[in-house]
Formats: sequence, C-alpha cells, structure tokens
Amino acid sequence: MERHFTKVHSKFSRAFPAGSSVRKEKIKELESTLQRQQSLLTRPTKKKARAATEASFKVAHVLTKHKKPFTDGGIVKKAMTAVADMLFRDHKSKTEMLSAIADVQLGANTVARSASVLSMDAVKQLDTNRCKWFSVQYDESVDSSDAAQLAVFIRMVFDDFSTKQEFLTLLPLKTTTRGVDVYHAVKDYFVEEKILIEKLVSVTTDGAPAMTGRHSGSIAHCNADPDFPKFLNYHCIIQQQAICAKVMEFGHVMAPVVKIINSIRAKAKQHRSFKLLLEECSAEYGDLLLHTEVRWLSRGKILQRFLSLLGEIKAFMETREEDTTLLSDAEWLLDLAFLTDVTEKMNELNLQLQGKDKNLSDMISAVNAFSAKLSLYIQQVKNKRFQHFPWVSKMLESHTGAASIVKVSKYCDLLSRLGQGFADRFSDFEKLEPCVTFMANPFMDVDISEISGQIAELFRVDPVEMEIEHQGVQPAQDTARCPIPVMKPVKEELERMEGNGIVEKVSEPMECCAPVVPVPKRSGKVCICVDLKRLNKAIKKERFACQRRRRTQLN
Repeated sequence: MERHFTKVHSKFSRAFPAGSSVRKEKIKELESTLQRQQSLLTRPTKKKARAATEASFKVAHVLTKHKKPFTDGGIVKKAMTAVADMLFRDHKSKTEMLSAIADVQLGANTVARSASVLSMDAVKQLDTNRCKWFSVQYDESVDSSDAAQLAVFIRMVFDDFSTKQEFLTLLPLKTTTRGVDVYHAVKDYFVEEKILIEKLVSVTTDGAPAMTGRHSGSIAHCNADPDFPKFLNYHCIIQQQAICAKVMEFGHVMAPVVKIINSIRAKAKQHRSFKLLLEECSAEYGDLLLHTEVRWLSRGKILQRFLSLLGEIKAFMETREEDTTLLSDAEWLLDLAFLTDVTEKMNELNLQLQGKDKNLSDMISAVNAFSAKLSLYIQQVKNKRFQHFPWVSKMLESHTGAASIVKVSKYCDLLSRLGQGFADRFSDFEKLEPCVTFMANPFMDVDISEISGQIAELFRVDPVEMEIEHQGVQPAQDTARCPIPVMKPVKEELERMEGNGIVEKVSEPMECCAPVVPVPKRSGKVCICVDLKRLNKAIKKERFACQRRRRTQLN
C-alpha cells in the first residue's frame, strides 16, 4: 500500500504535507466521502428500508394480480410522489414522506424479482403434504404464442375435514399434446415438487381423447403406472354444460351475425365511423364484441350486444349501401331473439357452476333445476307464452304480424334436444345424487344399508362390514382408571403394540371409544383387553332365527 501510495499518489504528499492542517482537512473530507458511500450498503438494515422493501413487495403483488407489466412500477412511484406532494403540501413531515417514497425500489427488474419471490413463497405455503387427500383437475389449451399449456388445479382435504382449493401450476407441453405427454408432465412435476402421489383420490379432465382415451389417454397411462393409486376420474361438469350448448345448431343465425360484426370491425376507418355513430346516437354500448369460440360465454354476450345495437347496425349498413334484407326479416329476427334468450340462460347456468369452493351438491342442484326449467319452457312455448324469453317478447311487440309466423314447433324441438343433451351428458348424476344428498344431510331418513352399498360401488371401496346406529345409544364410553401397580407394564405393552402396528395412537375425541382392561400375567406382563359392552349395544346385528332344541330333535 505504501508503494502504491508513493507511486500513484505521489502528488498528494507535495500538495498536502504531512502534519499540516491542510492534510488533516483533506483526510476528514475523504473519510466523510467513504462513509457516505458505505451508508448505501448499510441502509437496508434500517427500519425505514425494511418498510420500503415491504412496500415494494405490496406494489409488485398488486401489479401481478391485475396482470400489469413490471414496467408500471415506475409509473406507480411517480403517481405516489405526485399524490403525496399534493396531499401533504402543508404537512411538517412532507420532506420525510417524499424521501420514504423515493426509497421504494420499483424498477422493472426489482418488480420482476419481487413477483418471483412472491410466487415461490405462495408455492411453499401451499404445502400439499399436510393434506390427507387431494384431487386434481387439469386442462390443456394454447396461448397467444401457440404454446400448449397445461393448467393444473388442486383441492385438498385436511384431517379436520376442511378443504382448500388452489391453482397448482402451469406446465408447458413443448412438442405434442398426446395423453402420454400430459401423463409425463404431471408425474414429473409431482416427483420434482415431492408431492405424495399416493394421496391422489380423483382426477377431473375434459372429454378429449388425449385425456380420457381408453388405451392412450393420460388417465389410462396413470392407471397403468404402479406409482399411482386407484383413483376416480370425472368429466368436468362445466365442460359438459358447454358441450350441451352446442346442440343448438342455429348456423343460419350465428354465421350472418359473425360476418356482420367482422365486416364492421375489419377495417379501422369504418370501425371508427361505427363507434362515432353509436356515440352520436347515445347507444347503450360503445362497440360490438368479437366472437371467440373457446370462450364459453362469448356467444351469448355477442348476441345480446348485437340485438341491443340492431337499429344502429342497420342504419350504419344502409349508409354504406349494404344489403340489410336479413335484418328486416321478421322470421330471422325471431330466431335471433330466441337463440339470444336461450344462450343467456345457458350463460347463467355456466356462471352458477363456476367459482371457488363449489361442492358437487350445489352443482347437481343447479343442473337439475335447469333441466326442470327446460320442461316448463317447452310447455310455455307450445302455448305461445314467451314471458321467460324477453327478447322474443320484444320482437313480437315491435314487429306486427310476427306472432303469426313464429315457429313454435322448431323452438320446442330445439329445447327438447337441449334437454336430451343434458340427460345424456349428466346421466351419471342418477348414481351420484343419492350419495351426495346423504353426505350433505346425513340425518335424512334413508336405508343405511342401501346407501352404504351405493357409496361402496361408486367410490370403489369394500362395503362396510359393520354399521353403527345411534338409536339413543352412545357407543363412546368413559375410560376406566388404570391401577397404579400395572401402569408401567400397560404403558410398555401399548408402546410395543403401537410399534408393531397393532394399535394406533389417537389424540382427538372419537365417536367410538372403549375403555382398556389390563389383565396381569404370571410373567409380570399384562394382556391388553377392551371393554366393548357399550359398543356392542350400538352395533346393527344380523338377525338369525335359531330353532329350539326340541324342534331340532324332532326333525
């Protein structure tokens, strides 16, 4: 260091002689500069810096939750500074507040790292190994970059019968999307994240062959893998409802509607002109919606928007000297109104089936209620009563003579095919409904033997050999006190039996509890017996009429 100082900083000794006051002032200046530089590295340990870091994570969480780009962090910081400058203009601590906002790091890279840390922390909090059982649901789709993505959701059941439903992961399928690819992607993720596959009880997928194929589907590959337990597989109820909606083949209505919407929105100039017309007319909506086949609610929404703006669309097409004969055809307009009403009702059902923490009982009730409504709709349409079809009613009121051309038989046939589609798709509900109803209300008056057999057949478990009825008899019994002289041998014997897997330790209140009866042996050990008198009174026993001795001798 001395050689470096004398060679590189040789002018320092001449400019600041040793022992002079000028040298001392220069050294103090250099020390203060060094302290300021070092303070930049020590600031994160302060209390204010911790709060700034937490604030940075809060902003990153909000941006990520609302699907905003990471670069918006800088905009948020500028907005916070402007708001604080105006709100605390006369506040005595205004400078400190602005300084605290300035300390919050919201650069694009910082927000990206914070989002990544939040994501990893969310995965750790999920902790799938704490649950007793879990079921998964996955579906494959293609994103905007033509990359196949497999979305996986999980529902967990814990020891206290509480449930938790969360989004588990998004797995990319880089090449093909066959059943074996889905199977390998799911299994590799389970192995990588150390998720216990033996806790899997059910898998829900869509009805695609890659998922449910008998030989090459992902479910078939999982069933053939010994690492997977025996599990149930279901077809997604919402997916089946969306497939039922395709029974309504009104191509002569949908094709012209989509064509007109695409023609208006195809070119920027006429699209701007159409929006300007809607603004001048004070229309209910400001624009038309594009149809997207993969979105289940899209058809109902674009039809409802199209009918709401029908007058403006017709006027716009007339200004461009386009053919509007179809938009004046009363029969076609009635078909359009009827399809709009039915799709709106289908969308309402779809929304009832969506959402977190939906149980099977509610979903079955919603589907059964809609099926019952279809029968009511058919009877009303046969009688030309359209009070449950508001768009058809409006069309009949606005077009004179439309009531004479309404095709009741066609509409009834459409509703009948829709009802038959529901009956075919949801035929499994006939087996599920009794079991689900019993689980939702176990105190209902049913035959326990029949219900247990249905549950055993449905969930592929062995029938229960013994059924307990609580007909005023509580199977739980107060435990007797263990005598002090045999307490130690009893403890040793219970530990031995627990170690050999004969008994299992229970730390929670049990419905069936019987006292232990220790019986001493000559060797000094004890034999553990159980007093089952109270439990035997609550057991549903088989009844066998035995013949008396005299009748047996006579035979």
